Amino acid sequence: IFLPQMLRQFVQMSYRSFCIFVHHERHVDLYIRKQRFGSPCRFIHQAKPREAQAHCTMALTVKSTDDHALLNAEHELWATTFSYIKSMALKSALDLRLADAIHHHGGAATLPQIAARVTVHPSKIPCLRRLMRTLTVSGVFSVVQQQDVVVPAASVSNGTCNGGVAAEPLYALTPVSRLLVGSRNLVSIITMLLSPNFVTSFLGIGAWFEHSLPDPCLFTQAHGEALWTMADRDATFDALINDAMVSDSSFIMDIAIRECGEVFQGIGSLMDVGGGLGAAAQAISGAFPSLECTVMDLDHVVAKAPAGTDVNYVVGDMFESVPPADAVFLKWVLHDWGHEDCVKILKNCKKSIPPREKGGKVIIIDIVIGAGPSHVKHRELQSMFDLYMMIVDGIERDEQEWEKIFLEAGFSGYKVIHVLGFRSIIEVYP
Repeated sequence: IFLPQMLRQFVQMSYRSFCIFVHHERHVDLYIRKQRFGSPCRFIHQAKPREAQAHCTMALTVKSTDDHALLNAEHELWATTFSYIKSMALKSALDLRLADAIHHHGGAATLPQIAARVTVHPSKIPCLRRLMRTLTVSGVFSVVQQQDVVVPAASVSNGTCNGGVAAEPLYALTPVSRLLVGSRNLVSIITMLLSPNFVTSFLGIGAWFEHSLPDPCLFTQAHGEALWTMADRDATFDALINDAMVSDSSFIMDIAIRECGEVFQGIGSLMDVGGGLGAAAQAISGAFPSLECTVMDLDHVVAKAPAGTDVNYVVGDMFESVPPADAVFLKWVLHDWGHEDCVKILKNCKKSIPPREKGGKVIIIDIVIGAGPSHVKHRELQSMFDLYMMIVDGIERDEQEWEKIFLEAGFSGYKVIHVLGFRSIIEVYP
């Protein structure tokens, strides 16, 4: 009974197909065909029936395992290819303010409740359901329960149901989407990263690799001008960047102060170099009222600084000099620049602070590739950030690369503190 079944399965296999012939009552001859149909079979073994069954089962298992591996590889390829769909689904959630709609209903809402608060054409509500499904499986939202709602019969025309009572999913905020609501949300920085000027810069990355250095960075190649040049020229684009930096600083500095506030203790004055509109300095000043915080940036940035805060603002160029302070703060500044530029910036910082024995130091918030949690998603994000920084000819660095910069700039030591997820705090001592 077993052998004919195996033979039928083998005949259906186009590769590595075994043919089985029973010559005697007490043994079985096994043949293998390694090529496609029509090729000759090669005798490989003479075995007892039970042994033959084991050989056949093994052959099918090998074939099944090979196919399973192929399908897994195909899945990974498709998933990576469609990563941009996931990003654009998130962008649409921001554009439509879906998280705000759910938050308005206490953190959980049905599709009709969501649709009533967002700008979706009635004919697109079935499409909104499909969008919510993608955002749910990707972890942006979740489905917490089914809720019975009355659906009008008119919904038949747009493909929802036949009217009456239907079980409607109740969509809820997750830890991810809770970062899109409230006063400390990350909407502005995610909006910037998913905006056309940034996304389209990477469409030409393949062509960019074909040209020798130095050449225009990805942003300049795509748009014909540098990112900061566009920001100087386009007030809307400049506001997009400034809002993004404020969003990130307001979020991450709260955590940095809670988890590692001792970094800022005992300092009389702090110079936030390249601190933009001063969100990071304001957070530090609020937590340490006796600490005098000053933001140094270019004149067009300082001109837009908010009034009525405890933070001072001064115009300056970090490539020329840095005003004196007990400590210098650099958040997401050095990853914009190459090795030599970073050495120059840090040399100017070193000149502005007192010796180590008097408390002088530079405090850096940036990525240290390979530092922090060891899980794959963490490492993948650090790697993607490094690739992303090619948009402005920037780079993320591992600890050895950071150490080389610090030593060339004349510093005596440093300490990496892993408390900020994929980012780290680095204390550098003169």
